[in-house]
Parts: sequence; C-alpha cells; structure tokens
Amino acid sequence: MLRGLRDKVENLSAVVSMFDDGGSTGLLRDEFGILPPGDVRRCLLALADENGDNTLRELFTYRFEKDSSLKGHSFGNLLLTALQQITGSEAEAIRRAEKILNIKGRVLPVSFDNARLCAEMEDGRRVLGESAIDIPFRNPNLKINNIWLEPKAVANAEAVRAIEEAELIVIGPGDLFTSLIPNFLVKGIKEALARSRAKKVYICNLMTKPGETSALSAADHLERIIWYGVKPDLIICSQAEVDLNILEKYLADGQHPVVIDPERIAALGVELVVENLITAPELIRHDSEKLARLLLFVIPDPDLGSRDYMKTGIQLQ
Repeated sequence: MLRGLRDKVENLSAVVSMFDDGGSTGLLRDEFGILPPGDVRRCLLALADENGDNTLRELFTYRFEKDSSLKGHSFGNLLLTALQQITGSEAEAIRRAEKILNIKGRVLPVSFDNARLCAEMEDGRRVLGESAIDIPFRNPNLKINNIWLEPKAVANAEAVRAIEEAELIVIGPGDLFTSLIPNFLVKGIKEALARSRAKKVYICNLMTKPGETSALSAADHLERIIWYGVKPDLIICSQAEVDLNILEKYLADGQHPVVIDPERIAALGVELVVENLITAPELIRHDSEKLARLLLFVIPDPDLGSRDYMKTGIQLQ
C-alpha cells in the first residue's frame, strides 16, 4: 500500500507497531535492548526512492544465510541497530535511514516504550510475546479472546500528531491481532483517532491466518477492530477469482479467502467497497497500484468536498 501511495500523495506517514519479538528482530531486541527494527525496515523500503539503482534496496533486504553468528539476520535490521547505537536514539536512527534511502514520507514508531504483546486464548491460556501468538505452536483452531501490552506503552508524540493532522487514515492490511490492533493498545493512539476528523478506511485482509483469524469473515475482522475502540468509516474488501493451483497452496497451509458478509457489515454502520484488488499471478496479495488508486477516491478534496467512491463508478481491473 505504501509503495502504491508513495508517488501519489504528499505528507505520507506510516505509523508502525513496535512489538515484534521474533526472528532477527527478536534477537537484536534481546541482545541490544533496542526496539524491533523489522517492520520499520519494511516501511522504509516501501517508501524508498527508486532511482534505477537497486543497490541500497538489495542491501536492506539482504539476509545472511551462511551458517554463522549472523545467520538469519537482515542487513537492514543490523544497519538500523548500528545507527541506534551511534546516535543513541531510535528516532534519530530512523531519520538517518530515511536520508540514506531518500524516502518519500515518514516512518513513525507507534511508541518508543519496550512492551510485549500478550494474548488470552479461548481456553483461558495466556501467551506472552508477538512471535508466540503469531506462530501458533498450539491448537490453530483456538480463537484469541483478548490481547494487551505488558507493560503499558505511551504513544510517540509524532505519531499522534500525524494522526491528528491526517486527511485520510488507512488501517491495514496486516495481521489483525499482531500488527494492527496492537497500535490501538498504545495510550494516546485510540484517543487521537477519536479526535481526528479524517476519513478512516480499513483494508481487510484477503486470506485468513491459522491460529489468528481462522474462520473470521470480513465483518468479524471489523467487529474486533471496533471492539478495541476504533470504528472505520469504510471497509475495503477484494473479491476476484484466483487460480485454483495458487489457492490450493494456501488452503494446504490452512489459509482461506476471507468471506465478505455485506449485511453484517452494514449492521455495524460501516460502508463497504468491494473491488478486484488482487495482484497476479503467483501470490494472493493486494495490488499496490490498484489499492492506491482506489484510496485516492476517498481522500477529501478541499475544492470538491469528500469524493464518494461509490458515485464515481471507477473500475480498477
């Protein structure tokens, strides 16, 4: 989504959850006491200026595979860690990386507090850590009853300001319980969203995720977001025929297309837009260009007022 919007809007800000604790990110977090750099790195890359030389992008995405002390680490994560050690500040490390990559926009950690994501499953068992929730070494059919942060975290003031000044706030796409909702658990974020007069759009995931959103429909996703205190004005869902051979690979991993249930969504008081936003052909992913062009139609226009997608009739196929 960020890549699609990068060259189409001004003052683009990405507010990023900072509670990942798995893989290279988790190792660096534990060893150096820094905030997790993984999601920040991915947003920086999405916003990086593509000037024809892919060297920096290749470096930031390079992952050491040879059996050594660096195995599994991303170069981008290591660079962000080094910049934090040099500057003594996570915020300044990100600013330096933004300059290196000449990004178009800003990447803002939702919080600088060191907190862990916790969850209670429907059987009452508690799970500590984003990676333990995200990678289900448990019954994948067990639903998540509730999630919270330990200890509590306070919002980054820049993230709050970006939310308050935004014309359009886009939630998702992303893992519901481990990437999206954790942002709302940070003190100050939910309140900033409530104060904001911007149009709020939720982009629903294309596929369910075993152990996290198994069997959840689009309305179920929306209900969870509303339950945690944020009500979008609009939900964007994608519907398109997918090559059966591709779909079977996802089904084998327990991932299923998210069912769109218009009547339940309408009952929640949220407008529904359904389009073909799937990229092709190897993966079931959102097409960044199609998604960006659609989002442009819900950004308020100072001269025309809010543009109503449903009245434009634009087709994105």
